[in-house]
Order: sequence, then C-alpha cells, then structure tokens
Amino acid sequence: MTILNARNLSLEEVQRLFGFQEEYSDSFSNYLSLESLTEVEQQELLQIRNDFRRYLIAGKVSEGQVKFLAVAPLLRLAGFYRYPIEIVLEENIADIEVEDEDIRIKGRFDILAISKAKHTKLQKYFWVLLIESKNSQIDISTGLPQLLTYSYKNLDNQKSVWGLTTNGRSYQFVYIEQGNPPIYYLLPELNLMERERSSQLLQVLKAICQL
Repeated sequence: MTILNARNLSLEEVQRLFGFQEEYSDSFSNYLSLESLTEVEQQELLQIRNDFRRYLIAGKVSEGQVKFLAVAPLLRLAGFYRYPIEIVLEENIADIEVEDEDIRIKGRFDILAISKAKHTKLQKYFWVLLIESKNSQIDISTGLPQLLTYSYKNLDNQKSVWGLTTNGRSYQFVYIEQGNPPIYYLLPELNLMERERSSQLLQVLKAICQL
C-alpha cells in the first residue's frame, strides 16, 4: 500500500482521489448572515492589523507567527474561545484509505474548531471551522489540498464543512459540501491589511462561529 502525506498532495491529485468538483461563489450572503461590527470590534481589529503589519514589513512571517499574531486573536474576537466552541490544535486525523487506489493518506490539521453542543449523525462533535495556515510568503491556495483532504473524511459525519486557508494577510474561505460528487465553493478572498475586507473577514468568522 502506498502511504501519502496530505501536505504533499496537489489540488489535481485531491480532485482525482476524492472526486471533488470546484465551484465559485461571489457572495458570503448565500451561506451566512453577516452582522455589522461594533466600534469596539473595529478598534480591536485595527490593533490586530497593526500588530501583524509590523511583522510583515520586517520580512517573512513564519507559519507559527501567523497563527499567534493573526489567526488566534481573530478567532478570539469572533467568539471561538467561548462555549460551546472548542479549539483543537495539531492533531493527527484518522488514516484515509482511497478505494480502488491502494492508497492511505496521513496528515495533521493545524486548527479545528468544534462545537461541544452539537453532534453529527455518528455522535461525533460537529466541525465548525477547519483552518490551514502558511507563512506570509506562501500563496494561500497551497493550503487548499489539505483542507479538502481532511474535510472529505468528515463529510461522512456532516453534510458540509467550512474551511479557511491563510498566510496571515490573505484569507480564502471554502464551503465544502457532501454530494456525488462532493463540491467545494471558493468564496471571495479577504485581506487583513485592507480596512473593508478585514471587516468582512471578522464578520464572516463571527457568522461561522454562530452557526
């Protein structure tokens, strides 16, 4: 049996192995109800942006720094640190065996937000948001194969999963849906360093947290 690491898979390989179909959606409002931000939230968002900018202009921001400086404070501000949401970090996923290919895929996700108040049909905790982070010099699309691979395993348990791949500056949300074939929808790219799109970034995170 061939053993593959999810980190090394290309998008083409993931589409072939799991049958994913790619679609684009031009509006978050098709999936989420976005609420206006408060003045306090706007001020905290500005602080996150300014903190990250200081590191960004100094050079490459490592993957660990991206998680610590941008992703973690954004999740806190959006409400992901409050019950019933729980954050799970750097855990191995169960082996994924691909039928008819004699292939087993192993991997470890970066950040997973689960709901401890909501269960799937197999009585597992509901996946709210799966996040893959990269360093600031890597294109965010490189995290998409991992997101799809890890989410595919969980589509047996729930009908859809929200995913996010980021390099700290750019944010690509993906809505991954169960089906034959399974479909993933790419949403408009958001940017922490731009005022309007950073506000929408926080709005989207808040809306996902409240699902």
